[in-house]
Amino acid sequence: MVQAKIQAISYYLPEKKLTNQRLSESFPEWSVDKISSKTGIYIRRIASENEYSSDLAIAAAERLFDENKIDRKSVDFILFCTQSPDYFLPTTACIIQDKLNIPTSAGALDFNLGCSGYVYGLSLAKGLIAANIATNVLLLTSETYSKFIHPQDKSNRTIFGDAAAATLIAKDNGCCELGDFELGTDGAGRENLIVKNRGIRNFNLKGNDFFDIDGNYLRNDDFLYMNGGEIFKFTSEAVPKLINNLLHKSKLGIEEIDLFIFHQANAFMLNHIRKKLKIEESKFFLFLENCGNTVSSTIPIALKEAIEQRKIKPNDKVLLAGFGVGYSWGATILQF
Repeated sequence: MVQAKIQAISYYLPEKKLTNQRLSESFPEWSVDKISSKTGIYIRRIASENEYSSDLAIAAAERLFDENKIDRKSVDFILFCTQSPDYFLPTTACIIQDKLNIPTSAGALDFNLGCSGYVYGLSLAKGLIAANIATNVLLLTSETYSKFIHPQDKSNRTIFGDAAAATLIAKDNGCCELGDFELGTDGAGRENLIVKNRGIRNFNLKGNDFFDIDGNYLRNDDFLYMNGGEIFKFTSEAVPKLINNLLHKSKLGIEEIDLFIFHQANAFMLNHIRKKLKIEESKFFLFLENCGNTVSSTIPIALKEAIEQRKIKPNDKVLLAGFGVGYSWGATILQF
């Protein structure tokens, strides 16, 4: 069986910060302590006005090459996961190929997935390597959700941050091997996390602001809308099934997993899932305090930090799980 291994990971956070103090000033009914206790987040990084997904991805890739002494000319495929591409067309991955000076012999494509995107990207990279299409796949995840969150949407502004991550998946050398994958989709949940008016279907529509009877912002179809209650219900039901199905496929018991790194949605939701699955707190890694929910980049950022903090030892098994917008979900196990 052809192996595929993660060789290196790096990430980039924009310089601009959105603190709980600043959010509390905008929404006085939410104190600093209430925001942090509800989300587990203290600071979010926000892309500047002239900073876009490709810029973040390029910065993350340059850091990957520099930190790990990787020859960019060895890259023979670029996978770019984003829901905030620079343009409707061309493909942002093509722009990235040119700006990174990666050989024109490399393949490059965008794929539109959110919180499950990193796991899906790893599965695509493994498939490309197994099919002998590529030997060194550069997987980039990058989002600038802040650009389509309404200024008065306190719920989403407290959760989401912008970021990018770069991962090199190689045929031979690497710190860990990609194992089995478990993937799933339920498009019936599409209305619960959506930007309605920026695609071809509703291209020319202009959304209006809607508020509740107390004057609290509800939604505008030009901006991101999230039904938090339905998303929480979805994760509570789908994620335990996802983990159990992957463990069954991999012929492993939950006690044999050394570390769990889930999509860093928010601390409350993650701890709810952890308790439901009866995962020990010491085996459950969280890293979102100083960057927020960065969508497809949460898992690689947390994985990089877990490695740096020596939470992962040789021979450890690490389970990754992403879930959210789509609905879409995916999980895999890394063997270190």
